[in-house]
Amino acid sequence: MCGIVAYVGGREAFPLILKGLKRLEYRGYDSSGVALIEDEKLKVYKKKGKVSDLEAELAGKAPKGTIGIGHTRWATHGEPNDVNAHPHYSNNRKLSIIHNGIIENYAAIKQNLVGKGHVFLSDTDTEVLIHFIEDIQQATGGPLESAVKLALKEVVGAYAIVVMSEELPNQLIAARKGSPLVIGVGESEFFFASDATPIIEYTKDVVYLDDYEVAVVKDGKLSIQNLDNTETIPYIQTLEMELEAIEKGGYDHFMIKEIFEQSKSIGDSMRGRLNAEAGHLQLGGLNQYLDRLVAAERIVIVGCGTSWHAGLVAEYLFEELARINVEVEYASEFRYRNPVIGKNDIVIAISQSGETADTLAAIELAKSKGATIFGVCNVVGSSIARATDAGAYTHAGPEIGVASTKAFTAQVTVLTLIAIATAKRKGTISEETYIQLLNELENIPEKVEQVFENAQKIKEIAFIFTYARNFIYLGRGLNFPVALEGALKLKEISYIHAEGYPAAEMKHGPIALIDEDMPVVFLATKDSSYEKIVSNIQEVKARKGRVIAIVTEGDSLIPPMVDFVIEVPKTHEILTPLVSVIPLQLLSYYIAVMRGRNVDQPRNLAKSVTVE
Repeated sequence: MCGIVAYVGGREAFPLILKGLKRLEYRGYDSSGVALIEDEKLKVYKKKGKVSDLEAELAGKAPKGTIGIGHTRWATHGEPNDVNAHPHYSNNRKLSIIHNGIIENYAAIKQNLVGKGHVFLSDTDTEVLIHFIEDIQQATGGPLESAVKLALKEVVGAYAIVVMSEELPNQLIAARKGSPLVIGVGESEFFFASDATPIIEYTKDVVYLDDYEVAVVKDGKLSIQNLDNTETIPYIQTLEMELEAIEKGGYDHFMIKEIFEQSKSIGDSMRGRLNAEAGHLQLGGLNQYLDRLVAAERIVIVGCGTSWHAGLVAEYLFEELARINVEVEYASEFRYRNPVIGKNDIVIAISQSGETADTLAAIELAKSKGATIFGVCNVVGSSIARATDAGAYTHAGPEIGVASTKAFTAQVTVLTLIAIATAKRKGTISEETYIQLLNELENIPEKVEQVFENAQKIKEIAFIFTYARNFIYLGRGLNFPVALEGALKLKEISYIHAEGYPAAEMKHGPIALIDEDMPVVFLATKDSSYEKIVSNIQEVKARKGRVIAIVTEGDSLIPPMVDFVIEVPKTHEILTPLVSVIPLQLLSYYIAVMRGRNVDQPRNLAKSVTVE
């Protein structure tokens, strides 16, 4: 949510910042803006709408300067408009700020500043913060970075900020708490961004700020201190990301590119960890903690959205294979309860970005109660990766589309590996089953490729259902979370109302909705619930529902009784979600495209939810 880009160095800042903002569009936003120092004056340009609207506004008059800050805003305080867009000026218009996060006590600070004569132009908490910084600097007479630190000690909430001053044309000040911020280190130049995507084109050397750290770039040098002025040595990491990974590569949208990347991302999530021929399965990040998993009285999985669905799959896996009691919690609910968590519990936190605010808060709550915390995320150096005791990266590569696709299958892959490794160590699966599962896992990328061969057929089915206003998705067992995920994908990007249910629950309410206009998607692969699913299909057809069935290749029973069939390869029941979800992703994508939706940037959504 929100995107930050800033630069100081020898290049022209405006085109670099504009390109960076475009790279961050996937995060979700409603306005954008830049601030630069031109001809020794601080100037701000901002516009409601897309970055392209800002670019058009400034066509033919590109601002000049070698220092600047830029922002894409996802509205929290104040409606989306030109005035509320970032950057914001201070009262004397000598300072400017960009901010990702929420300042919770802004109203009290604002009231105090109004009493001192400050005039506010916007409805935002961010403008209050830059006025507050200015007020402190004027009152103390100290350097700007000291005023920033003093202000941040007083505010309550989350922030990633970058501040620039007209009077300091070679200096940027950045800080974070609860919202991500990364600094790219070049030759006598520095880049600031919410994530690495705007930076990778220019440097692979980056520093990830920790909470309560303040970074100052002055005269070509970077220094980092905490709010109490204790200096830390910047830890420079090398990005593994390649520029090609964040470009469309000939596809119409990032989403379809990422769907078709799943055979590779699943394989990459297993590479170096699994060798079926040698009977080898090892996750380096969990080695020293595997015995704790084996001894765990309970596993609590926390996540949001698609990550929560991956956690539901993991619940079946750990209970079936490792015989450990599992609870799956929405991180947003978990953090506000007083959950019963003990030192013998394991908490697994799942997040694509590694920056999800609710999941981070859930981790801190669980840590305070003595639990061991494992993380499953995709971004090296992310906040969750740093906050957990141990964990495993998914190696899905950058995911730009807001609607997660390859993140889901990569998360399920890694969680499956953890469940199998735990079961093997615990002795709850036989050696024969262990080897069988390893072999089946190694074959999953090839089976995903086989599903892609049905893409044209799925596209034709999608065309038929572009009229729909509602969808129901039904599945049992491991396919129930897949039904939820399929419904989520459709509603996210096509804006069609869709709901997922356990198929057995249909008669407890949803069956009342079935008529000839209601599309019903059944996850009907051949597994231990197959006969029950067949009965559920017949109940829907008896009420004239239009059924799309995801079936195992070669199924001869279901096709004659449904309207549309999409086949997936025969797969071990435990691993079914990795192939059965693919047709649902494609179906939602094609329906959304045919309805003219912006599938990569659906309305009101953000890729990484870094505020409550």
